[in-house]
Amino acid sequence: MGHCSSKKCECDECTGSYSGPWYGHPPLRNAIIAGIIAGIGMLHSHLGIIPPQAENLFFLIAIPIGAYHWAREGIEELFKEREIGIEILMLAATIGCIVLDLWDEAALLVILYAAAEGVEELTYARTRASIRALLDLAPKEAVVLRNGSELIIPAAEVRVGDTFLVRPGAGIPTDGVITKGTSNIIEAAVTGESVPVEKREGMNVYAATINGEGVLEVRATASFENNTLSKIIHLVEQAHEEKGRTQLFIERFGKRYTPAVLLISLIFIVVPPFLGIPFNDLAIRGVVLLVASAPCALVMSTPVAIATGIGAAGKSGILIKGGAHLENLGKIRAVAFDKTGTLTTGSPAVTDIVAFDWTDKAVLQIAYSVEKCSEHPLAKAINQRAEKEGIEALESANLCALTGQGAAATIDGIRYIVGKPESFVNAPRNTGIFRQIGAMRADGKTVMVLGTDEKLIGIIAVRDQVRPEARAMIDRLRSMGIAVIMLTGDNAVTARVVAMNLGIDEMRADLKPEDKISAIEDLKTKYGSVAMIGDGINDAPALARATVGIAMGTIGTDAAIEAADVALMADDLAKVPEAIGFGRNAVKIGNQNIAFSLAVLAVMIPAALIGVLGVTLAVIFHEASELIAVGNGLRLTKE
Repeated sequence: MGHCSSKKCECDECTGSYSGPWYGHPPLRNAIIAGIIAGIGMLHSHLGIIPPQAENLFFLIAIPIGAYHWAREGIEELFKEREIGIEILMLAATIGCIVLDLWDEAALLVILYAAAEGVEELTYARTRASIRALLDLAPKEAVVLRNGSELIIPAAEVRVGDTFLVRPGAGIPTDGVITKGTSNIIEAAVTGESVPVEKREGMNVYAATINGEGVLEVRATASFENNTLSKIIHLVEQAHEEKGRTQLFIERFGKRYTPAVLLISLIFIVVPPFLGIPFNDLAIRGVVLLVASAPCALVMSTPVAIATGIGAAGKSGILIKGGAHLENLGKIRAVAFDKTGTLTTGSPAVTDIVAFDWTDKAVLQIAYSVEKCSEHPLAKAINQRAEKEGIEALESANLCALTGQGAAATIDGIRYIVGKPESFVNAPRNTGIFRQIGAMRADGKTVMVLGTDEKLIGIIAVRDQVRPEARAMIDRLRSMGIAVIMLTGDNAVTARVVAMNLGIDEMRADLKPEDKISAIEDLKTKYGSVAMIGDGINDAPALARATVGIAMGTIGTDAAIEAADVALMADDLAKVPEAIGFGRNAVKIGNQNIAFSLAVLAVMIPAALIGVLGVTLAVIFHEASELIAVGNGLRLTKE
């Protein structure tokens, strides 16, 4: 089949996709045309309009049309790859029927096989088209700001550095950074999440996401062909080409099995005359054997489930980078989570404010005034809490960082310090205060004290917050029979508190990156197949060592996507059991198809050998089994 010369051609032929009507898909179209021609011939013959012999002329026209696509594939495979495929078996059976003057059977075989193969190919093409259809969500035009004027250009012509305008309700043409405006963005096209996300200046937005109520000015950070959505589609299409272990085994089996079937059938046809056995009897059995033994349903039993599973997962914001990884997801028995940024938000928040002589608000205001210019995560927690409560910072001077201890500033002539309790060596020691500090630390909190050189004024405690969806996700994994383990480089006290809050029984703390690798190996010994969930960069060694490495929140992060076997575009833990569910369903449906296909072969081959099965029934049963396997695989789009 010829392809377009353009390197970036997006036509159906070059991308292997098809989104038109089913009857327009070339293999199915030929099957329909051949069926109509053969049907006209049979009808005219049975009505006596034409003599019976003339009926064969209609079949002679219909057979090449119906066989065109699959016969060409088989012949190309034979000569280019030196392999005998199923198409050669069906072509041999067709020629055998013609030689035996079974024109009706030959036409039926060609037409039904073409129809079954057409349905299978249409399934793959529609799966690819459904992913590429995501590109249609991106607007075809962009409003670019140049020299103070608005200029409408094709979205494909937007270049890195261009500033474009996005009005309320409009789609975003390519990736960029907001330079002006605030709005809510629906990111379903890339994350699978329909809940709008608040965006403001300095935040990233992505192609094909939908702007809410605000007007935005965005500076493009990627061209149309290199934006996040295009990369997602490219990764999913690559994944379709990556075969699972079961599929590879069946293909290796088919390479030996198919030539053996052809040889045995030829023996049935060639040898009988030399033994004095009537030619037609065993020759017909040989032809039937060719049809009955062709392992069509078996060969496509797992590919259709894999392709459908990867496509459905991709549309949900779950990038599974190949059939082997989808199969492995279906075998997971334990999931290991990194703590910081995975089970927790990775952003500390203020949990307690304790004032000794002042009010809580006054303690927070002074601490905010000291920390307002700091970029330290603990300082950010104080600043965010103050801003949330509408507190204004006081004028301060002599702001400075105390290395490893905290920060200090002068307010109204008094030097205030926000830092570790141990920093206040000159302040009076109050047993009750330090008992309170010890209790907070035992609860996994980081404690900061506000005070002067002579006096402790108050306590501010912060803690990395557990993700709100984490507990429900862990309960879901447990209901699936999957063990949950937490691996973290954090200290044991903090790790234990998080594990208790989430109901995690098994956790390992104080782990260096190389320790996490050893932990994964231990878990694989204990449970078998283990998934590791992390950020895809810091946890890259452990992700690589796990049976399946899953990186979450990877939208716009190329390095994280590359590091993992599975990438979750949304920063949402609920996608973890969903991804494993896709794997389990794909494995289950693939196994069902294999068992069904083997059962069909186990019945049809003996029936062909003993002469119980004729050509017509063999063709009908053979193609019906293939269509049933395809239909079963398509259930993944609904599960």
